[in-house]
Formats: sequence, structure tokens, C-alpha cells
Amino acid sequence: MSFTVAITGRPNVGKSTFFNRMLEERKAIVDNISGVTRDRQYGVAEWNGKSFNLIDTGGFVTGSADIFETEIRKQVGIAINEANAVIFMCDAATGITALDEAMVDILRQSKKPVFLVVNKVDNPERMLDATEFYSMGFDHIHFLSSISGSGTGELLDDLVKLIPDTDDDEAGEKDELPKFAIIGQPNVGKSSLLNALVGEERTIVSDIAGTTRDTIHTHYNLFQKEFILIDTAGIRRKNKVEEDLEFYSVIRAIKALDEADVCLLLLDASKGITAQDINIFSLAIRKGKGVVLLVNKWDLMEKETHTARDYEKELKNRLAPFTDVPVLFISVKDKLRIFKVIETALQVYENRRRKVATSKLNEVMLKAVAAYRAPVVRGNTVKIKYVTQLPTVVPSFAFFCNYPDDIKQPYKNYLENQLRANFDFKGVPVRVFFRKK
Repeated sequence: MSFTVAITGRPNVGKSTFFNRMLEERKAIVDNISGVTRDRQYGVAEWNGKSFNLIDTGGFVTGSADIFETEIRKQVGIAINEANAVIFMCDAATGITALDEAMVDILRQSKKPVFLVVNKVDNPERMLDATEFYSMGFDHIHFLSSISGSGTGELLDDLVKLIPDTDDDEAGEKDELPKFAIIGQPNVGKSSLLNALVGEERTIVSDIAGTTRDTIHTHYNLFQKEFILIDTAGIRRKNKVEEDLEFYSVIRAIKALDEADVCLLLLDASKGITAQDINIFSLAIRKGKGVVLLVNKWDLMEKETHTARDYEKELKNRLAPFTDVPVLFISVKDKLRIFKVIETALQVYENRRRKVATSKLNEVMLKAVAAYRAPVVRGNTVKIKYVTQLPTVVPSFAFFCNYPDDIKQPYKNYLENQLRANFDFKGVPVRVFFRKK
């Protein structure tokens, strides 16, 4: 199940600092100017073995001094509509403001669980001042300091109680048919791709009501190929304002990622890959999904002998270090290579499910180890004795050795590259672990 938490609150209460702490990385730009979070930020946070999507809606309020209540309403509206739970952040240093109260009025009408988080509680005086926030009447209230991290553990304990335990057997039963998500920016051709694939033979295609709001699940069963297409194109109708639309598209794409086995990331050939595309690509990899890159509107590009080759090279430079991903140059309008898209997605789906026999794995990988041994660390010679594939959804391999902690990233990359070179994992993240023999 996909569980999404949105962080909302007026500008400059510390949402981005909190977001960075949850993700353990400085991803958002943190500055002491209100409205500095221009880009929407999203990532995957993990606590006590449970993971969830985290969205920082910080940029939703304009940076001007004249902040309209409509902007606040818009931000809270999106958080309420799209998330499973909302973190509403306030600032102990400034106390309750009129903007906070305006947000409370909207949040109270929601059926979603709201966690009131009072930030900047970093000394006993602030703790005393912060008691006024009890008057807001929320069930879940937490006092913390985003900068030092105090109080965040209790909040996360409370939050992950809402996330149901996943049952691996149940997950295994559900994936009888491959699920492909069509994702990408607005206006890159997502709807058109779906229509081109299923349009004419619509009579033998059934619509299945989507579990996620505004995604369309289509059961494709043509030409001896059967799978579920998850289309996020419904996003476009959501709002007239482009800025809002882009934010909706990100949230929907993240939800579609959680459901999918393989993501079809659609790009506009004239615009190339954007920072938001790269973020969604990285999320897909982190979530262990297969990826196929589709460069649409290729018919509009001026071409020379090596245009496609050079374009693909530039694309993969932007995606490094994970570059073992199929790239197709298509034109949905001209139906150029669109059925190749299905063949490639099915191939990536099979790659993701590939199980390598232990005997074959050891025969190939121990030769690779003998050809290039792990560097000696602190005088310890690393000896890898055995390798096995783990019983996980994402292709994962455990190498058993005498000093697992002494193996550094470059050697890990070498082993991953050898796995890719000898067994076809194109378009799929591969995970490599070292264990004590």
C-alpha cells in the first residue's frame, strides 16, 4: 500500500528543515526567507521498518509579503485531498497566528488524521509558551525541534501506527498481471499514448475503477499480451493553474509508482529530461521499480546520422549512476514504435522477476571475483566464498565473505556491473549485500 504524508503550514515555520531530517539528506533549500521552497519536495522516509511518501508543500505560498488566504487554502486542500495523513506545522517562537487559525478551520473539516507539530521548542521557556497550541483542539500534538531532532522519534512512532503491515504473500497474490504506470509531466502525451495503445479496439478492453483517485486503470488484453495500464493523465483536468497542476502530477505519479511494476517515463523530445523527471526516476529506482524511458514527439526533431545516439548519451549522463535503462524514441501521434513500448515494458517486467540458479550465479560471479579482487583494507584480505539471490521482489544478491564491512562502494559497483553484464537486468535496480560467512 502507498501511504503518503503531507507537511503543511505557513511559511518559515521549519517545514523544509523537518523534511530534510526525515529523509536524512539536505534535499530542500533551507533559508530564513519565507517562501524559499520554490520546488515541491518529495521523497521516501522510513521508520521502524515502515516506509511512506513524504511531501513538503512548502512552496505553495507565494514569497510576497501579501499572502492571500486563498493560497493557504489551496495548499491545505491539496495536502488533505492527496495525502493519507497531514503534518500541520506551527512555530513556538511566534505563537498562534491568524494564518495558523485559517488553516486550522480547513483542517478540522477533514476526515484525514492531522498531526499538529509545534516546531522550535528547544528550551523549557519555549515549551511553556507552546502549551497555548493545545487550544487548537487536535488529538495528535507533538512538540519538537527540527534542527536538533528532539521529539521527532515520538512523532514518527505515532505516525507509523497508521501504516498497515504489508503481507508479502498477499502482495505476491496481487501481482498476477504486470502493472505499467504511464508517468511524466503534463502535456507530454500520456493520454495519447494510452489511446494509441487501446483506442481502436476499445470494445475488448475493460476499464477497472482505480484505487487511487484520478488514475485510470485499463486492462489491456490484445495481441496475446495482457497487463494493467495505470494512466495518471487525469491530472490535467484537476486545476487551471499550472503550478498546482504540476504539484498534483507529482503526487499522482508517486502514487502510481507505488502500484506499478514498471514505470513508463514519458519525456518531450524538445524539452529533454527535467529536474522533476530525474526526481521521479530516482524515486522509482529507490522503490525498486522497473523503468523504460520514452522520448515522445521524436517526429518533430531535426535529425542527423547520430541524433538518437547523442540524445541517449546525454540522457544517461543526467541519470548516472543508474544508466542500464532502455530508451525508446517514439511518436505517439504517428504511432511510431508504440508497440515496441509494450514489448520493452514486458521485457523489463521479466527482468525484474528473474531468478538466477545458485549454481550458475556462483560459477559466473566467483570468476568475476577472481578476475578482480576486493582491495585490501587495514591489512585485511577480503575473501568472497559464496553468492545467492535473495527471495525479494527486487533482484537482490547476498555475497558471503570474511570482512563484509571492508567492502567499499566501487567494488560493490563492479559486482553489480558484472551481474548486469552476465544476466539481463536492464531497466531494473539491482541490490547487492555483503554478509559475514
